[in-house]
Amino acid sequence: MSKEKLVVEVLGAHNLMPKDGEGSCSAFVEVEFEGQRQRTQVKYKDLNPVWNEKLVFHVNDVADLPYRTIEVNVFNEKRSNNSRNFLGKVRVSGTSIAREGEDEVNPQLIHTLDKRSLFSHVRGEITFKLYLSLKGGSGGVHVVSGAKKANKFHHQHQQQQQQSKNAVVQTALGLQQNVKKIMTHPNNQMTKKPDPNKNDLKPVVIPGPPINVPVPTPGPGGRVVFSGGSNDYSLKETKPHLGGGPLNKDKTSSTYDLVEQVQYLYIRVVKARGIPVTGGGEVVAEVKLGNYRGITKRVALNNNAEWDQVFAFCKDTIQSSNAEIFVKERDKDDEILGRVWFDLTEVPKRVPPDSQLAPQWYRMDDDRSNSSKLGGEVMVAIWFGTQADEAFSEAWHSKAANVHLDGLCSIQSKVYLSPKLWYLRVSVIEAQDVVLGEKGMRYPELNVKVQVGNQVMKTRVAAPAAAAAAAMGNRILSNPFWNEDLMFVVAEPFEDYVMLSVEDRVGPNREEVVGRVVVPVSVITRRLDSKEVPSRWYNLDHGGNTNEAKSSSSVRFAASRIHIRAMLEGGYHVLDEATMYSSDVRPTAKQLWKPHVGVVEMGILGASNLMPMKLKDGKGGSTDAYCVAKYGQKWVRTRTVVDSLAPKWNEQYTWEVFDPCTVITIGVFDNSRVDKSPPSGAARDSRIGKVRIRLSTLESDRVYTHAYPLLMLHPSGMKKMGELHLAVRFSSANMLNMLHMYTMPLLPKMHYVQPLSVNQLESLRYQALNVVAARLSRAEPSLGREVVEYMLDHDSHMWSMRKSRANFFRLTNVVAWLVFVSRVIENMRNWNTPVSSSMFVVMFLFMVLMPELIIPLILLGFAVIGLWRYRFRPRYPPHMDTRLSYAEGLHPDELDEEFDSFPTSTSAEIVRIRYDRLRSVAGRIQTVVGDMATQGERFQALLSWRDPRASFLFVVICLLAAIGFYLVPIRLVVGVWGLYFLRPPRFRSKLPSSAVSFIKRLPTMADSML
Repeated sequence: MSKEKLVVEVLGAHNLMPKDGEGSCSAFVEVEFEGQRQRTQVKYKDLNPVWNEKLVFHVNDVADLPYRTIEVNVFNEKRSNNSRNFLGKVRVSGTSIAREGEDEVNPQLIHTLDKRSLFSHVRGEITFKLYLSLKGGSGGVHVVSGAKKANKFHHQHQQQQQQSKNAVVQTALGLQQNVKKIMTHPNNQMTKKPDPNKNDLKPVVIPGPPINVPVPTPGPGGRVVFSGGSNDYSLKETKPHLGGGPLNKDKTSSTYDLVEQVQYLYIRVVKARGIPVTGGGEVVAEVKLGNYRGITKRVALNNNAEWDQVFAFCKDTIQSSNAEIFVKERDKDDEILGRVWFDLTEVPKRVPPDSQLAPQWYRMDDDRSNSSKLGGEVMVAIWFGTQADEAFSEAWHSKAANVHLDGLCSIQSKVYLSPKLWYLRVSVIEAQDVVLGEKGMRYPELNVKVQVGNQVMKTRVAAPAAAAAAAMGNRILSNPFWNEDLMFVVAEPFEDYVMLSVEDRVGPNREEVVGRVVVPVSVITRRLDSKEVPSRWYNLDHGGNTNEAKSSSSVRFAASRIHIRAMLEGGYHVLDEATMYSSDVRPTAKQLWKPHVGVVEMGILGASNLMPMKLKDGKGGSTDAYCVAKYGQKWVRTRTVVDSLAPKWNEQYTWEVFDPCTVITIGVFDNSRVDKSPPSGAARDSRIGKVRIRLSTLESDRVYTHAYPLLMLHPSGMKKMGELHLAVRFSSANMLNMLHMYTMPLLPKMHYVQPLSVNQLESLRYQALNVVAARLSRAEPSLGREVVEYMLDHDSHMWSMRKSRANFFRLTNVVAWLVFVSRVIENMRNWNTPVSSSMFVVMFLFMVLMPELIIPLILLGFAVIGLWRYRFRPRYPPHMDTRLSYAEGLHPDELDEEFDSFPTSTSAEIVRIRYDRLRSVAGRIQTVVGDMATQGERFQALLSWRDPRASFLFVVICLLAAIGFYLVPIRLVVGVWGLYFLRPPRFRSKLPSSAVSFIKRLPTMADSML
């Protein structure tokens, strides 16, 4: 037996499942290793228990440790009947065990509790350490073998509880002494080499099969560049201290438990009074904290000045023990009108939901005379808080000191709501007594142009009088008929008008307006179902010039009118994003909404290893990154972290979920409005990357903490722009309602009762995107059009050779199981393995004799396969896959073609080369389609009598087969055919069968093609 011991240091658990019927649990941990089983003490009535206990196990052979597993089970003790309930388990491989002192190799890990079976109800996380030690554990923990009796275990457990309590007290005292030593050491900051990435989120990758890890090489600007390797684009699991860590909780953990709590010093400067005025000008307030300085907006200089601004300073970066507030005259740095300072050790701490701290008046010292003369009063509130504070989103952050005044509003975090979109259906039916502008012997070519905002659509030209008379009875030239539906997208509040113009095409590219009517959208009837809306007649105004009409008192033709039916469709869902990435499928009308089925919470923690997006004077590459998340109508935008390649946001947001089969999209952008003088054309925010998460792939009530790769396809190839660190949790209040949603139609009812064509949906989606982009660009701070287009995938329909190849191989993978089944049957037919082929024949005969078991056995097989594959289910949410997208190793010309504008802007020679390549690909597709059509036409020719002899032979065979199947039982026919089909190869001929030869001889329509 080895001298080294395995130590399992159980620290604590978080968010356990209540099991005692009173909303709590009495949890303990049981660890099993190589037949040895130990347990911790019981923590009664605690869903977040803390143990801090060490369990020591004997190791027979350290060399065999990588092939062993450690199983950690959490149970709830039921004192009423001396039983226990299962709360979760974690199974850890021995490959992740390091020796004592190697904490950087094996840090404290937070493990998500797994289910024991399919029907287990489990949630929460457990934190423990694993390491090898020569000293063993403190407290003399007993080793209990699995073969020992249960009556001895209870006595040993009581001893273990007492010893564990002593160990916890000793551990706490030791930690306290170590902290005192570090704090009192005169060179405590020089005892250890500072880590520049100390505050970065360090991903912990779950051990798996060996992979080729890329070797980091120094790149430009001191950054680390990974050269090659498949792990560069992989998803990594992280272990951040969410909510302040599992062992350090406060009352904000219930609402901000998916982010790392960061302490901030908030200073609210409200206003000042009694300022000693020395002349005209403007006055500002300056907040100084060490090397950081914040200045308020300028206000007119008088006895009372009001700013009402909040400044936030990260507590980790504070390098001063005092905070100073100065009141100065603008453009006179030495002219200080007053000063007040605060000792940071006396600043109170505020934790929401406490009410906001009331500001108070403080008397200022007059520094001009360096005397005790009063310099007026300033109203200030100062407190310590976290990002849960209401002032966080509106505060001026210390890292934004170099941002110019006009760009300050663009770095704040905001929540946006998309406008409520409606489909507007305008049915143009007919017109009467249209007065033509030009007289002459010709048929008028009348059509109707409908304009709603920037959207313009036209009907077809009305049919000539003869055709119209045949279709609708006797009509004259001045009564055109269209009966055509036109669809538009409008947004609440309805500010647009529907303008209908009757136009007559009098020549090439020359149209004359012969009548016009304007209808406000706000007065149009709203429809929630497929019931018909009454149509209306509107009088047409003469379509002449407006100024001329006013000057010459133009005549109003009351007899000219148009018949239309207009309605706002509330039963449809207006698609403003790609259908495959929809985040909301509810109908427009709120009366048709159903209650939400769940809630998705997301903590946007930060990013790491971002690529520099711009060059700053004297600073090299830099990035001013912010995040945008979109789900349903709710858009969120984090604050902009200025000049950082590893920004930390730590902001948490929540969305209601009405359908689990939806997608939440998160994008990272570089803020171009931070610079004082951005170059021309650089006002657009640059894209850094995007992440999509489908909610149906997430387990309920589980926290997913991962680092998602930010991948962008550039004209030079695929690039990893950095990693985005997220914490996501999807929870459901009623699982039955959630499962019921899987049986409901994906889109609202109107999409199936009166479906829209694919071309209509694509056109309306583009119109909806324009409406959303226009509305969000009017917000403050605005979301640029480039951000909205990137988040809504506006170019997902554009042609790409790479996407075409990827979709082809996706289709190949879908039909791969058919190929696999055919190969298995062919293998059985060839009798390559006689035993398997014999068993297959026996099974076939059994199915022939008992056909009623075929469908039950197939369904049972699916169920068994599904249960078996549950063990191998994906543990991580899906992410951007470069291999699936065929984004690696692309030809430069294919990339240039994908990024080409529409219409193309490349030279004619390159377009000719691409056209020739496309012709070669289309030629192969044409051949395959022709072969498929040929096979189908041969089957049609069986009864077409194009080949009379073949058709006569087929009819005779069908008559004989009908008589045979009537006289012979079907089971016997199927059994004989199966045995004939599965006969060994020695009894088969290499020539094709008679049936195949007969089919191949039939004529096709290819004979008639040019």
